[in-house]
Amino acid sequence: MRDLALGFIPDAWLHSLDYSTLQKMPGSYVSDDMRHRADDVVWRVKVGGDWVYLYILIEFQSKVDAWMAVRMMSYVGLLYQDLIKAKQVLPDRKLPPVLPIVLYNGDAPWTPATNISELIPKVPGLVSQFLPQMQYLLIAENQYTEAGLAQMQNLAAAMMRLQRPPEQSTVLEVIDLLNAWLDDNPELKRIFAIWIRAVLLRQSKNDLALPKVQDLKELKMTLATRFEEWAHQHKDQGRQEGRQEGRKEGEARILQRLLVARFGPLSQETLAALNAASTAQLEAWTDRFLSARSLDEVFAAPPAPPSA
Repeated sequence: MRDLALGFIPDAWLHSLDYSTLQKMPGSYVSDDMRHRADDVVWRVKVGGDWVYLYILIEFQSKVDAWMAVRMMSYVGLLYQDLIKAKQVLPDRKLPPVLPIVLYNGDAPWTPATNISELIPKVPGLVSQFLPQMQYLLIAENQYTEAGLAQMQNLAAAMMRLQRPPEQSTVLEVIDLLNAWLDDNPELKRIFAIWIRAVLLRQSKNDLALPKVQDLKELKMTLATRFEEWAHQHKDQGRQEGRQEGRKEGEARILQRLLVARFGPLSQETLAALNAASTAQLEAWTDRFLSARSLDEVFAAPPAPPSA
């Protein structure tokens, strides 16, 4: 949370806060009509050394949501209701400030409104004075380049780099950086090791076999071996696929020469059919060529078997 604020929120006042006072708050709220809402992350931090909290509400989002401004306004309202019930308001019945953040890690550009007022048509007169206003801060990971993230000594930036489909060398580099940055925090090292393993398994669709590890150094050594095995496996698979593709292209060329020699020049449609055909289809056409009296008989579909 500290690195997210310092690295991705351009605000001098926020940067001046004492993030050693950060406290994670309960992440579930229940509204008055008992509808459950499970929040993603809510933090509070001291301001000026006093227990005058700034609440930071984070919503993790992987898909574009046109109504995110409505959702965030509702979440802030539920948070305030919860603080009132828990008697955690400020003196003189004041509510603490809340910074609503949407952390977006999807691929598509984020186009929805970031202020609820943008979703409501403007009207004249008295009604215009009562239209709601509430904006959320958008942090869109796809707006940051790999080179830009790599220059930051920042845990949040490292997480963003690892959540992209990275090069294998990048994964090992980020693990080394995390191991150095977190030298005095073994628990966070353990959490990162578990999280990185889960991310890599998801990215490889469980094709990358990884044992359960809870240490960054052990994870790096395991990955270095697995990446090498994975590369050889995919190279062998690529060679096999290349041989199969080469065989198919050879059969297509031979059949094309036979057809031209017997029936004359081929149309573009016939050439396209030869190029797109499977190995089994090419073999079937070659078998028909031996007894066919015309080009149409070579490519004609076999008659359907008689019904019982």
